[in-house]
Amino acid sequence: MDKSPYKAANQAVNHAAGSTGQTAVQTMGQAAGQKSGQIPAGSSDQPNAFMHYQRKEPGYRNVKERLRDYKAVELMFNREEIQHQSMRCMDCGTPFCHAYGCPISNVIPEFNEFVCRGKWKEALSILLSTNNFPEFTARVCPAPCEAACVAGLNSDPVTIRQIELAVIENGFNKGYLEPRPPLKYSGKKAAVIGSGPAGLTVADTINRAGHKTTVFESAKYPGGILRYGIPNFKLEKWVVERRIKLMEREGVLFETGIIAGDDISFRYLKNRFDVICLACGASRPRDLQIPGRGLNNIVFAMDYLVAQNKRLNSEPIDLLEEISAKGKSVVVIGGGDTGSDCLGTALRQGAREVFQLEILPQPPETRPTTTPWPTYPNILKETHAHREGGQRCFAVTTKEFSGKNNNVNKLFCAKVEWRVQEDGGLVPVELAESEFEIEAELVILAMGFIGPGKNKIVDDLKLTLDKRGNIKADADHMTSCDGLFVAGDMTTGQSLIVRAMANGQKTAKQMIKYLETRH
Repeated sequence: MDKSPYKAANQAVNHAAGSTGQTAVQTMGQAAGQKSGQIPAGSSDQPNAFMHYQRKEPGYRNVKERLRDYKAVELMFNREEIQHQSMRCMDCGTPFCHAYGCPISNVIPEFNEFVCRGKWKEALSILLSTNNFPEFTARVCPAPCEAACVAGLNSDPVTIRQIELAVIENGFNKGYLEPRPPLKYSGKKAAVIGSGPAGLTVADTINRAGHKTTVFESAKYPGGILRYGIPNFKLEKWVVERRIKLMEREGVLFETGIIAGDDISFRYLKNRFDVICLACGASRPRDLQIPGRGLNNIVFAMDYLVAQNKRLNSEPIDLLEEISAKGKSVVVIGGGDTGSDCLGTALRQGAREVFQLEILPQPPETRPTTTPWPTYPNILKETHAHREGGQRCFAVTTKEFSGKNNNVNKLFCAKVEWRVQEDGGLVPVELAESEFEIEAELVILAMGFIGPGKNKIVDDLKLTLDKRGNIKADADHMTSCDGLFVAGDMTTGQSLIVRAMANGQKTAKQMIKYLETRH
């Protein structure tokens, strides 16, 4: 790593992007200056508690330990620590965390108050009033609510995500989340195609409204990206299974191993259901069409992550899915969360070395003026995977792949500089004499998604698409086909899981309204 070709290229152009120090994250026991003693009755009794209790992070399991397994890496606070953190909530007159930061409008100051007072059941009730699945968002959401926290203006924001996690897990542990099926069903039926975050949210919301709901999923098990795309070390699958079982006990039906449009036709669905929703996600990955792209061992991130999740779940994997980083030099192209997931997975598989390339420049370590509070800050984000190993390389473009015996063995790269154009836009410009090479036996493309994948129902019905190729929906979240709705990334484009859930909630409400107008 010390003789990295990327570092050599940096020196060649005297450009320091990607090689500066990285922001450290506090772990348990590092909240220096935190006062000890009895917990006051509540945050309203001590409105300046954020001045006395510093923000803490729960930290992670030891690196050497967690690299030997795929279990969750993040630790959890104990009850006293969570109550201390909830006391930091300022009880703002205008809670930007709720009104601006959170896509599903979690009522954050209120559940903080209840947690602070030890009223966990009441806190859970408040949380569930807006959030169908807090156990998912509390584990994988990047917490835009914290970016909008008023305490973050001059200090550190409240650890909202950790408090949310404590509330929902306490609810499950105490048995507060018992099955609550509708007292009576309306006799009308809804079909949801896809069981990712949006599909599950639609199904849960419609079922609770008293309409019998069936979810169709092409995979062996329901959960979509929650089960197959996100690694276990971020979201263990027992968490997903626990929620699916609860939904089943509340009346939702799951039909798996069924490809809607192929195994069952739209006519079949239309004849048996009063309303239908497409929620198949954004599954068409962005590709890199450069010389050498056709070589073997250049794979898409989701294919790589799905294969590993199937392997851990003892699901059959065909030869095309058999992808492993063991003993290999690995390059991940794409600097986002999916790229980080690939990095963490490759390290656990025993990769010899891992590079993560990002074409964008390295973000600053503090909030820049271009993303002022309460917007989500463009700052250097260091995930747990980045602390486990590998090397991050910013402002890098990949120009060509080369190979031997039809297998990739090298990348030809160059440093870029982002320059402002006459129209105000930014474009990457390759820097002179900045070319370098990276040896690689496995290349993982993690550059995001550009729309929904091929879908026979969409094609057969000739549904209207927007300019980006997503399914176009009207103000009521309905497609160009009457009675056929669409939710999540399939219509909005790739986004956060919490945003897919928010869109699913809105779509479900319109579907319920549609059902109520049908006699």
